[in-house]
Amino acid sequence: MVGKIIEQLNVGDAAEFGKTISESDIYLYAGITGDFNPVHVNEVYAEGTYFKNRIAHGMLSAGLISAVLANQLPGPGTIYLKQELEFLAPVRIGDTITARVEILELILDKNRVRLKTVCSNQEGIRVLKGEAWVSAPKAPKR
Repeated sequence: MVGKIIEQLNVGDAAEFGKTISESDIYLYAGITGDFNPVHVNEVYAEGTYFKNRIAHGMLSAGLISAVLANQLPGPGTIYLKQELEFLAPVRIGDTITARVEILELILDKNRVRLKTVCSNQEGIRVLKGEAWVSAPKAPKR
């Protein structure tokens, strides 16, 4: 399966993916990455922080952007080239995060796509924003 090749894309095209962040998501992410910062995995420690309880890893939310790019827009075969992120608000256990990507620019001769990237929680609060560059999938060889 191949996603949309660059000629099938348009500025303004957008896609979204949502997921409710669970406690197990946080522990699995910590185990995979080795990031055991106590603000993520230690409730007693986290209670003493500015956040007052555990928060999800910022890159866990950012990973949802990757899911949109890889599975929907442009889709399978997309190569992630660059991502700039600004973390705006904490993500807590039980928050439903929606990642949204929107095409800002197409560079046809280089097969490059620039996208606005945003993650928001169930209250519509932006938890992160940024821009991504990807290489769109190539047309399948016949």
